[in-house]
Amino acid sequence: MGKGKVYLIGAGPGDPGLITVKGLDCIREADVIVYDYLANARFVEDIKKSAELIYVGKMGGAHTLSQDEINRLIIKKAKGGKVVARLKGGDPFIFGRGGEEAEELAEAGIPFEIVPGVTSAVSAPAYAGIPLTHRDFTSTVAFITGHEDPTKGESGIAWEKISTGVGTLVFLMGMKNIAYNVSKLLENGRAPETPVALVRWGTKVEQETLVGRLDNIVDLVEEKRLRPPVVMVVGGVVNLRSKLNWFETRPLFGRRIIVTRSRAQASDFSSLLERCGADAIEFPTIKTAPPTSWHEADRSLQRLSRYDWIIFTSVNGVGCFIERLKKSGKDIRELKGIKVCAIGPSTARAMESLGVRVDLTPKEYRAESIIDGLGKRRIKGKRFLLPRAMEAREILPEEIKRLGGNVDVVPVYKTVKPREKTDYVRQLLEDGLIDAVTFTSSSTVKNFIGMFRKGEGVALLKNTNVACIGPITGETARGYGLDVALMPKKFTIPALTEEMARYFSRKQRRKAL
Repeated sequence: MGKGKVYLIGAGPGDPGLITVKGLDCIREADVIVYDYLANARFVEDIKKSAELIYVGKMGGAHTLSQDEINRLIIKKAKGGKVVARLKGGDPFIFGRGGEEAEELAEAGIPFEIVPGVTSAVSAPAYAGIPLTHRDFTSTVAFITGHEDPTKGESGIAWEKISTGVGTLVFLMGMKNIAYNVSKLLENGRAPETPVALVRWGTKVEQETLVGRLDNIVDLVEEKRLRPPVVMVVGGVVNLRSKLNWFETRPLFGRRIIVTRSRAQASDFSSLLERCGADAIEFPTIKTAPPTSWHEADRSLQRLSRYDWIIFTSVNGVGCFIERLKKSGKDIRELKGIKVCAIGPSTARAMESLGVRVDLTPKEYRAESIIDGLGKRRIKGKRFLLPRAMEAREILPEEIKRLGGNVDVVPVYKTVKPREKTDYVRQLLEDGLIDAVTFTSSSTVKNFIGMFRKGEGVALLKNTNVACIGPITGETARGYGLDVALMPKKFTIPALTEEMARYFSRKQRRKAL
């Protein structure tokens, strides 16, 4: 078997959006992923099914494997013909021991590539609103290890030069030695009033920033009980934080919010929440599967020209219908002359992305509003096709019939309960680490409750804010005994996000009083 290859990849500081495109491509290509504690776990979700995951992280002095053992491991896997992604927090060549690993690979004759990453030395200050250089303050910056052993004979840090010779000093991994590092700067001439910022868990939802001066920062650390991992910034640029603090002031900053939508639909909602500062935890309670039988759908597909309207009540309905249409040897040209109704903007966009114009999107995104919209167009005697889930509310077809229309309800998918992350989410809720659980349909509520033991789901949400997209979903939630904390007036994902931002802002203001 030929030799494999190793990618030494910088995974960035924690925010999953800060990994490079090339880094993600290498992870997807890899047969083996060897990853560290500081690498965001989300990076390993989109890997080959056959890929082997090996955790080698170090935290608080506890080492899963020693550095020599890690070196031997990646060499062994590569010699076995595997493509290895060595995933490291931050950048592999800035206090990441990537240079040592690369040396070992070179000596072993293993092909390798370095994929740089965004180091916490730059990103943590940036997310705290602190530019490391600024023409009004300094044009020089230095990165310094913060955990050099103070008891060793001779320091590798030229304290007498960096203390006054560099404008901005950035110390990594320095909490244990903060008193020593501060004392060395003061001993070597740095002014006691020099501003200092300590950024903990930079770029993550847990980020917190402590600002002081060289002459009081050690006392502040003890007072606030600040713990690693922390990046320390020393210099006048710290004063700019009062103007440039953008990350920690976002409306949902620090909030952990569970998204219960299906995996295919969750990403847009999660991205919106994350742009507002939240940590979106995807916990799909819905998974789509083919219907028990395609007989009714296939029969309708063979006679599409007889319909006046086709009504889509979900993005899933659009996707499954179009997929079945293609499998039957047809395409969207078969919809020529048929008016299209979509229950909401997301469903409408799914159709419009296929080049199909949507004729009706109701003002309110629920079945009752579709009836109101269709009623204005005199539906009596018209034929309607409703491709949807096997289990759904019957009000729409019943009302169409009542108004004199003919409707064929055809199942194009069914929803099933996934079994992923249940233990993980249970623990988060039990530990009080979740600020809100969002429900975007009655099915998400029903399935969430069903994914836990009898009575457990309701108990887990007793002290957590329940957010529902609209009254139908809210009614379902209350039917299970849940207390619905918030609901937007407009039944859309953006409106739900905005309502959560307002809700938590009000809670924060009341807490401050």
